[in-house]
Amino acid sequence: MIRTQIHYTIQPEHAGKTVERFLRAQGFSRHLVITTKYHKNGLLLDGMPVRSNVRLQAGQTLTAAILNGPPNENLLPVALPLSILYEDGDIIVLNKPAGMPVHPSQGHYDDTLSNALAYYYKQLDEPFTARSVGRLDRDTSGVILFARHELSACILAEQMRRREIHREYRAVCTGILPESGSIDAPIARAHDSTIERVIDWERGERAVTHYRRLSVHEGFSLAAVRLETGRTHQIRVHMKHIGHPLPGDFLYNLDYSRIGRQALHSYQLAFRHPITKEEMVFMAPIPADMQVFFR
Repeated sequence: MIRTQIHYTIQPEHAGKTVERFLRAQGFSRHLVITTKYHKNGLLLDGMPVRSNVRLQAGQTLTAAILNGPPNENLLPVALPLSILYEDGDIIVLNKPAGMPVHPSQGHYDDTLSNALAYYYKQLDEPFTARSVGRLDRDTSGVILFARHELSACILAEQMRRREIHREYRAVCTGILPESGSIDAPIARAHDSTIERVIDWERGERAVTHYRRLSVHEGFSLAAVRLETGRTHQIRVHMKHIGHPLPGDFLYNLDYSRIGRQALHSYQLAFRHPITKEEMVFMAPIPADMQVFFR
């Protein structure tokens, strides 16, 4: 079940801090502290309501309500398959299939991962608000993380900002990649497209991709890829830039002879649990449509 409260035992090193300062140190945003303190019994100190400017003493117990926020009113619950890698009251980790968008958009109102999660939690009679931590393109498969409440979302967003969430991809690339390398080339939106990206040394934002070749078979390379930055279509654009585009890519390499979507998979995701602080690592096996390149 989704977490409804979180309890903190005040340690000596935090004695003298205000409630607000302590909560900010635990990952609450300023907005979330304000929202929580105005919630009924949102902040309790040793079981009694407390203001956020009260100073704490060692040994006290501070309890904060966990807020889920308003549901996505226009998000239609739809019974779609879900591959759950991990779930608790704070997060859920999924293996997203290729071809499924993460969130609804024009032309995709009822076939997304968010629709599937809305249905899943409706059956459990639990609240759900779609909060993905990072996104994957519709045709990219693999590990993706959702926060289940506002505090998890707040803490994980800060981890993202600090680049403390680490994702490793698997990509099939045309040709024989060098053994390893880094691509540092700025990416911008193409002038004549709303979705296509290009390398643009004047308008582009800095983008850095690191890759390592894992295997080669019949003119294709399997690569492990890590992003230092997170630009739209970064891997797809960078691999095309160095002459090794991903097969099946409708924007950057119209070769559907072996696969019907870009051969890109979110293979591993590592992060620190937003509440327990446990280091967590999840992996999703390379899907069958990418494995066929190397059989």
